[in-house]
Amino acid sequence: MLDFTLSESQSKLRERARQFAITEALPAAWRYDEKDEIPLEILDRAFDAGIMNTDIPKKYGGLGYGLIEGALLTEEIAAACPGLATSIFDNSLGFEPLVLSDKEALKEKYLPRIARDNRRICFATSEPLMGSDVAGIMCRATKDGDGYVLNGTKYWITNGGVADYMTIFATVDPEKKHAGICAFIVEKEWDGVRTGLPIPKLGQRTSNTVGINLKNVRVPGENVLAEPGEGFVLAMRTFARTRPIIGAFAVGAARSAMEYALDYSKRRRAFGGKLSAYQATQFKLAEMYQKVETMRLLVWKAAWEADKGLDPTISASIAKFYATEAAVQVINDALQIFGGYGYTRMYPIEKLLRDTRLLPIYEGTSEVQRIIVAGYLLGSYTSIMPPLDEVPILIGGGDVLEEGKAGSKTAWRCPLCGYVHYGDEAPEECPYCFVGGRGFKKVWPK
Repeated sequence: MLDFTLSESQSKLRERARQFAITEALPAAWRYDEKDEIPLEILDRAFDAGIMNTDIPKKYGGLGYGLIEGALLTEEIAAACPGLATSIFDNSLGFEPLVLSDKEALKEKYLPRIARDNRRICFATSEPLMGSDVAGIMCRATKDGDGYVLNGTKYWITNGGVADYMTIFATVDPEKKHAGICAFIVEKEWDGVRTGLPIPKLGQRTSNTVGINLKNVRVPGENVLAEPGEGFVLAMRTFARTRPIIGAFAVGAARSAMEYALDYSKRRRAFGGKLSAYQATQFKLAEMYQKVETMRLLVWKAAWEADKGLDPTISASIAKFYATEAAVQVINDALQIFGGYGYTRMYPIEKLLRDTRLLPIYEGTSEVQRIIVAGYLLGSYTSIMPPLDEVPILIGGGDVLEEGKAGSKTAWRCPLCGYVHYGDEAPEECPYCFVGGRGFKKVWPK
């Protein structure tokens, strides 16, 4: 039996995040967006409030929450500022490969520091010439004793400039593609690790995004997270668990835009009446709400699958590309309702649009998600309906389906044009497309 009721603890957690979003994140959002700077004090307060790092297992000092709780938290923070939500959630992305790995010593070393000491960790797969194509990693990992030496540059790294630790994905040989990829936990203070200046961005300006340069960085064997050939799988398992949360960013941002547009439409008068009185506005608002509700359900489904130990890959991809694209549509419609005021910096819509436009791009573009879903459909999906040439489209057969007479006639279906022939034997050829009778398939009775 399906049940969408939140538990008491989940409801309280959502309310705590909602209050934090309104009292802490919202007042800081535009000030730090204008400064193009990450508000570290807000991240510290999020840590103190227990709405950051919530999915670290309890045995390592964490709260042990699942992705459903993560989606609830993220929606509320993203409703106030999607950039801040990115900054807060990115720690979970950074340590997720560690949680998923079988490296118990690494977990015991780093996870308690993140959970209890407010250490930050970033996730680094992307490079200057490689974004969604994880198999195209060029950053080199050269075997050195029981460890490796890293050389190369990672790019588009969220929180990279403020992180204490880094989950770095590299390759022993770019020609090996997937088979060469490995992963490491790197500490920012190690020799040879440098971070670049914050990358100027259209939106998400309250999150820190930098390049990371690695020059002869020696990684000891104990910090090898995944050996060559295991890194790609680890990255994909990570994305399957984190992509639903990208959808939660979208839900929060779209919900805010809808609420702002709803409020504005009730206040603004034009042509002798309130905007909310006009059907064109009502239709927009209805469709915005429909999208927000649909987005949330898809996100919750993917998060629920992950929490149940099921493979959430397909649901995560669907939630990610639907929610992020729908959010852009919702916010664009909200701006249309605001008219010229929506295009100004004095109202919240333009920032939401700038922040949200990134969501269909990072952690795998919408195009990549479609490739994943299409691959599943063409390779693994099991159809319920029979193949086309076995569908019993019984037309022109008279009483073939009448009670007591079922099966009294044999139906044969042309494999090309679909013509149905009735008789004990297939026809010599199709009277419509002239296909030979040997190609006909018996479709009735079964």
